Amino acid sequence: MTNLKAIIVDDERLARVNLRKLLEPYPEIEIVGEASSCQSTVDMINMFNPQLIFLDIQLSGETGFDLLEMIDNTIKIIFVTAYDEYAIRAFEVNAIDYLLKPVNPERLKAAIDKVIIKEKEQKREPRNYEYSDSIYVRLNNYASRFIKISSITFIEPVGNYSKIATIEGKHCLVLKTLKQWQEELPDNNFVRIHRSSIVNIEHVDHIEKNPDSGHLAFLKNKPEPLEVSRRYAKKLKSLN
Repeated sequence: MTNLKAIIVDDERLARVNLRKLLEPYPEIEIVGEASSCQSTVDMINMFNPQLIFLDIQLSGETGFDLLEMIDNTIKIIFVTAYDEYAIRAFEVNAIDYLLKPVNPERLKAAIDKVIIKEKEQKREPRNYEYSDSIYVRLNNYASRFIKISSITFIEPVGNYSKIATIEGKHCLVLKTLKQWQEELPDNNFVRIHRSSIVNIEHVDHIEKNPDSGHLAFLKNKPEPLEVSRRYAKKLKSLN
């Protein structure tokens, strides 16, 4: 397997040194740089094009979640932090794992194993769906059905699964990541609007500017809007 290029992001130099030492037994992980802020990380990403980031949450005056709004969502993220209260949010943005400091070597190994599995999955040839296709999904423990790709309104992550919502108001869970959906769904109909959602542009009613930041996408038959990240807003508005 080709080495995965990785960056360590932490505003404490000693924490970066300790993590780098823990990663020494893993030749498949190539540390190409270290960063202490969001902007320096973006600069390093542009320079080295890494596949993986070991990311602290509390940076000086900013957070690791701020960084996620600035970078390509295909980069794998392993959070490494002293705070356990952000774990749920971390998995909502599709983080590979969430490690608490001081990092347990066994937990680190488990996280790296997950990264390697994800990398192998992504290298498989994806199936590309047509907008008129149907897929067979499980609605619950007792019932399954075919749903039309065209009837999907949005898709969100739920742990290792993704939740599909349809125009009829039905929901189902599928063991597939948003990244996989993004590769397989027709890109002239479906667009990623956030690290945590993909929408069918046919079912987007309108887009409004969010008073706080970014934009909100209002979907047909869905009362609550979905947040649109700044980096995706322009693309969504051009398609809608």
